[in-house]
This record gives sequence, C-alpha cells and structure tokens, in this order.
Amino acid sequence: MSGFERCPCGLGEAFPDCCGRVISGEGRAGTAEQLMRSRFSAFAVGDVAYLLASWHPDTRPADVELDPEQRWVQLEVLDRSGGGPFDSEGTVRFRAHYRLPGEKGTLTENSRFKKEGGVWFYVDGEHE
Repeated sequence: MSGFERCPCGLGEAFPDCCGRVISGEGRAGTAEQLMRSRFSAFAVGDVAYLLASWHPDTRPADVELDPEQRWVQLEVLDRSGGGPFDSEGTVRFRAHYRLPGEKGTLTENSRFKKEGGVWFYVDGEHE
C-alpha cells in the first residue's frame, strides 16, 4: 500500500501503525486532526478511494484526480478548533509541503470536519 517506512503525516510512527490503519479501514480517526492527517497520508500514497470515502457526502466530488508528478512531503498542523472525540464539528488549519519536478511549494488550508454516526468526514476547506 505504501513505500513509506514512516507515516507521511509526520507523527514519526510506522505507516502501518499510524495512518495506514485508518486508510485501510482497520482503524478509525478519533478526531478531526487524525482524519486530516490520514487524508494527507492518502494524498502522499495516492489512495483516491480513501480520499473520496472520507469526504462528507454533501460536498464529495464525483472523482479526485491526483497529479502523478506531485509528491506530498511534509505536514504542519498550525491550529485546530473543536474536532475532539466528543465534538461533532471541528476545524484544522495546516500547511502541506509538496514537490513537483523543479519546484517546491506549500498549500495552507483551514479545513472543516463533521462527525456523523461516530465517523469523521472532511467537509471543505479554505485555502490561504
């Protein structure tokens, strides 16, 4: 599933013991931040099926196309509000670093999450 020894989300765990468990369905994100980290890791490993499944049905696109040349290489969580185990909504502000051939860049986003039926979903985000 992944060529990563350490999880791309940056927590320092082995991928199968961290976001790999959530992406494979073996585990579940307990907080909005955990879901956001698992989604970053899914972008890093190219798992479109997980990205769509973790997107809220009200805002989910029909498909997600990933640029095969883009590599997501680092994640920084900048801020969070709500999104805890006993919350039903939350936001996570993050900066994701990527590389394309001959270029490096960042994406900063404030993402909204919603928990329904005990499951966290990505709703949408505002890019800075």
